[in-house]
Order: sequence, then C-alpha cells, then structure tokens
Amino acid sequence: MTDVITADAAPTRDASADETGGSKHLGWALVLICVAQLMVVLDSTIANIALPFIKSDLHISQANLQWVVTGYALAFGGLLLLGGRLGDLYGRRRVFMIGLTVFAVASGLGGLAQNEAMLLTSRGLQGLGAAIAAPAALALIATTFPAGPRRNTAFSVYAAMSGVGAAIGLLLGGWLTGLTPHLFGLDVHGWRLTFLINVPIGLIAAFSAPRLLKESDTHRGVALDLPGAITGTLGLVSLVYGISHAGTVNAAGKTQWTAPETLIAIVLGLTLLFSFITIERRIKNPLLPLRILANRTRATAFVAMMIVPAAMFAMFYFLSQFIQTVMGYSPLHAGLAFMPFPFAMVIGATLSSKLMNRIDPRFLAGTGTILAGIALLNFHRLSVDVSAGNLTSKIHQQVLNLTPGGSHAVVHIGSDINYWSSIFPFIALMAFGMSLTFIPLTLSALHHVEEADSGIGSGVLNTMQQVGGALGLATLATIAAHYISLTGDTLGKVVGTVAAPAAAKQSIIYQAAFTSGGTHAFLVGAFMIWAASLVLWIFLDVSHEEMATDGPAAEAVHVG
Repeated sequence: MTDVITADAAPTRDASADETGGSKHLGWALVLICVAQLMVVLDSTIANIALPFIKSDLHISQANLQWVVTGYALAFGGLLLLGGRLGDLYGRRRVFMIGLTVFAVASGLGGLAQNEAMLLTSRGLQGLGAAIAAPAALALIATTFPAGPRRNTAFSVYAAMSGVGAAIGLLLGGWLTGLTPHLFGLDVHGWRLTFLINVPIGLIAAFSAPRLLKESDTHRGVALDLPGAITGTLGLVSLVYGISHAGTVNAAGKTQWTAPETLIAIVLGLTLLFSFITIERRIKNPLLPLRILANRTRATAFVAMMIVPAAMFAMFYFLSQFIQTVMGYSPLHAGLAFMPFPFAMVIGATLSSKLMNRIDPRFLAGTGTILAGIALLNFHRLSVDVSAGNLTSKIHQQVLNLTPGGSHAVVHIGSDINYWSSIFPFIALMAFGMSLTFIPLTLSALHHVEEADSGIGSGVLNTMQQVGGALGLATLATIAAHYISLTGDTLGKVVGTVAAPAAAKQSIIYQAAFTSGGTHAFLVGAFMIWAASLVLWIFLDVSHEEMATDGPAAEAVHVG
C-alpha cells in the first residue's frame, strides 16, 4: 500500500518557494495561518445568532434551519480528506490560497442570497473552500515548527483560534445582525453582513500567502483518488442527511425515523462509506492511506475528535437560540453572553501548551472532556415555569403587548433566568475543558506522521472534527425536535381552553417546548462527551516524553 516515489513522481518544489524567505517570517506566517483558521471557524458560529432573522427573512422552516449550520459543517468535513490530499500533491501554499479564494467568493454569494436554496448553496461552497484551506494550514504548522515546546506553542495558538473564533463568531454575528446599514441606496439586513465580512478578509489572506508562506514539496506524478473522494464525500453527506431528516416533523407531528427517505439515505450513506474503505484498501494511491489509522495514538485521537465537537456545536446552536428566544436577549446581547468563552479558551490553551511538556495527553484531554460534560449537564438544568397558571399569565401578557395600545414586545418566559449563575460559569467551564482537550488531541493525531502525509493527516483530523460535529448536531437536533413536538402537544392541551389568539398561545408554548428540546439535547451531549473521555482514559497511552520527539527519518519519501 505504501509506494516509494519513482523519479517521474519525485517531489518538486515551486521555484518561488525559496524566494519568499518564508522561513524568516515564522511569526507572521503563524499569524496568517491563524487568521485563516479564525475565519473558517468563525463561520461555523457567526450565523447562529442570525438564525432567527435568516429564518424570518428567507422563510426557512425550523426543520431546515439547522442546515444553515450543518450544511457548512457537512461540506467542510466531507471534503477535508480531498483537500488534505490536494495539498500533499500540488503544494500546500497553492492549495491554501485557492481555498481562501473560494471561501471568500462563496461568502459574497451567501450575503446576497435571495432564497433558502441560494443561501444553502453558498454555505456548501464555503465548506468547500474551508475544506481546501484548513488541512493545508494545519499541515504547514506541523511541517514548519520542530517537535517540542515551539510546536506545542504553535499548535496551542492554532487550537485557541478554533475556540476563540467560535465565540467571536457569536459576538460579531450578534453585532452585525443588529445593524441595518444603508449601502448603495439599499437597506441591508444585518445578517447578510455576517457573510459579506469574510470577503475582504479571505482575499487579503490569500493575497498575503506568497509573501509569508514557503511552498511545500509537490508530488504531481501521483494520481488523485477520485473514486475514494466521490464515495467518501457522498457517503458522509447521505448519512448526515438521513439523520437530520429523521428529526423533522411530519404533518402528523411525528419525527421521521422510519420514513422511507430517512432509511434510504442512512443505508445509502453506510453503503458508500463501506465502498470507500474497500477502495482505499485496494487502490495504489488512496485518498486516505489506512496506515494513518493504524497507529493507536492517532486512532484514539481521531475517535475522540469525532465525538467531542458535537458537544460544542450543540452548546452554540441551542444555547444561542435559547438566550434569544426564551430569555429575550437582543442579538448583540446574546453575542456578549458568550464572551467568557474566548477568554477561558485562551487561558486553557496557554495552560495546556505548558503542561503538554510535563503531563501525558490522556490526563489533559481526559480532564478536559470531563469538565465539558459537567458544563453541558448544567445547561440541561435550565428550566422555565410550565405550570398552567404561569403559561396562562404569560399568554395574557402576550395578548396585551400585541394590542394596538400595547408595546408590541414579545413576552419571554425565561426572562427571569439569572445569566451569572445559570449561563456564565458553564460557558467558561465548557471553553476551559475544550482547550484542555483540543491541543493534546491535535498533537497526538499528527504525532509521527511523515511529512509527505501531513496534509492528509491534518485532513483526517479536521474531517473527524467537522463530520463528528455535523453528525452530532444532526443527532441532537433530532432529539430536540422530538421533545419540542412532544412538549408542544402536551402544553397545547394544557392551555387549549385559554381565551386568546392562537399566535399568542403558540409563541409561549414554543418557548417552553424549545427549552425542553434544547435541555434534552444538552443531556445527551454530556453523555456523548463523557463516552469520548472514557475512550481517552483507556486508549490514549502516549507519553509526554515521546510527544516531544519527531519520528525517525524515513529512508525514502512515501506517498499513497
């Protein structure tokens, strides 16, 4: 399966590589890579705050709304293996620049979207651009910085950008969503700015790459594994679509786990993924060299990285909506509510980077996952008063506010929830736990990967993170949809006799039902991340002394 490169496929280096003087600008190179990572991760969450406004403006159903988030993560994760291999074969700087350009153009398309189809298409294209750029960025760090403290520091900064970007996305998204600027004679809805802001950032980053980054070796004589790319990507897309469709509610108010469309999509997805593995075992130059998965340390890190992000996706997705829909926060206020996340993430990343030189990865990542699970368990405890008397009172307030003489303000049944005791400490705990987890897992996953395979190694790691997050969010959204429907039906009977307009009753009932759905998703998410913790404690046995070394130099460069 491993083939020594022949003369016609020998590594070549871009002629401009040595002219850039990239090695002299490691600091600025890291800044550029981290800015790109910040933009890519930021886009996973920047739309979360805007979801209620996107839903209203483009008339997207609640069932399809998750695809604004899941669609990006799915395209991102599904194409990462291909993106990683492209960087290995054709040069990581070149591929990095192409990915950033595609991402910027797709962001512009999303900002100008006129309907649901156009928006979701742009999100898929954004995912494509991110999938091309992200593995190249991570591989450039892995092959530029020597093993030990310098690489640990570089990875800690990179990993911190992942968490910081997610939180900044919520803050920036909240601020931009609250704006309604007048541009070129038109009133622009603020949510559109959450996409348009990526255009200048992405293009400037792509333009700066040749000046700050040195090109990697290329292996253009090696054929690209298109059958593997097609079956792997379509398999992941089909599987996530099936799970997501299962969570939608049909005309009878039931979830669709047994619907033909759901079953066909899941079976097709599993079949294609099985075909993908079969192809990778037999093809000469596979998209995913299975030797990457043979190492126990890497395999454990990959499995954990597929489970853990689902918890973070769930927190941002459900909590951002809960804070606005149930607690009544404005978009900007909701973004500010997540500000503890980047600060705690930076603190945790700094601590984790230093401790990696003295403590084995399993202890850091295992502790981090336990703390993150505790945070989700406390989000599960969020509740609102659903007694008949309180619901009736809130409905009457809603009716009063919607009368011509009223304030027209929506009544929020969770407005009395204390942010400082119920939200703030657990956002910080979640961020701290994630930073203790991501840095050891990133270093473990890329440890002793040959330089020729570093792009695909980075691609596998990012794939596990994005696809795991997409699958996890699809699963948790399905669970939430079930409890939203179940609770909504129950509360509808409780207040059915209240003399009030149907719209007023539906508003209050939905808030209570969404609370039930979101908190159940948090509970399942907590057990998911604790399952990942158990895997880490049992199977991640690499020592911190070994992590400070590079593997023995290969006698020949290998690809495929």
